[in-house]
Amino acid sequence: MKLTWLGHSAVRLDIGKSVILIDPFLTGNPSFKGDAQAMTQDATHIILTHGHDDHLGDASEIAQRTGAQVISNFEICMFLNSEGVQNINPGNTGGTIPCGDFSVSFTQALHSSGITRDGKSIYLGNPNGMVIKHPDAPVIYHMGDTDIFGDMALIQEIHQPKLAFVPIGDRFTMNAKTAALACKRFFSFDHVVPVHYATFPGFLAPNADEFVAAMSGSNTKVLVARVGEGLSL
Repeated sequence: MKLTWLGHSAVRLDIGKSVILIDPFLTGNPSFKGDAQAMTQDATHIILTHGHDDHLGDASEIAQRTGAQVISNFEICMFLNSEGVQNINPGNTGGTIPCGDFSVSFTQALHSSGITRDGKSIYLGNPNGMVIKHPDAPVIYHMGDTDIFGDMALIQEIHQPKLAFVPIGDRFTMNAKTAALACKRFFSFDHVVPVHYATFPGFLAPNADEFVAAMSGSNTKVLVARVGEGLSL
């Protein structure tokens, strides 16, 4: 399996025959300097944790260009369908859905979800974390945008994730110390990748240093990824 952080919360996962994009915010993402079309042209699936522009990102364009299946909550799938996306696979909190050679389970997340178009607010369902299970990879948990919450213990008990993408940026999600507390108190990860930081100066944490320090002494390895560079696990 290869993972590539694309800046902010955007991730590419190459697992077997699947190329999975999570929250593909590329156009307008100041952290991503690569070729968005080249990075996404072979996408088979797009997973969206919630309906904010910095997470929906290029999902509609990518899905219509490549035919990639969009996996998200019902409201987001219906909204994108109205924009012309045909290949949708909706679910909701607590559910698990098949996605070819892997499955996605929807967990809760403490955040919000909605966009504004033409001056009108559009509700896009509850935010989620996403658990990905593929026979050729460790169990993967993308937390989406969230604060810490006690039922993370149930996510660990039910799904036992080994690789996590964890928001650390503060203001809109957990800060670095709270994110580290969540990882150490509730989970037994082998690896964690900090995300949702260094994107917007003055609003989000500028780097992952505080998170790395707060994870000191843990058995979990922190992978501070470089934008656009693949890591093999």
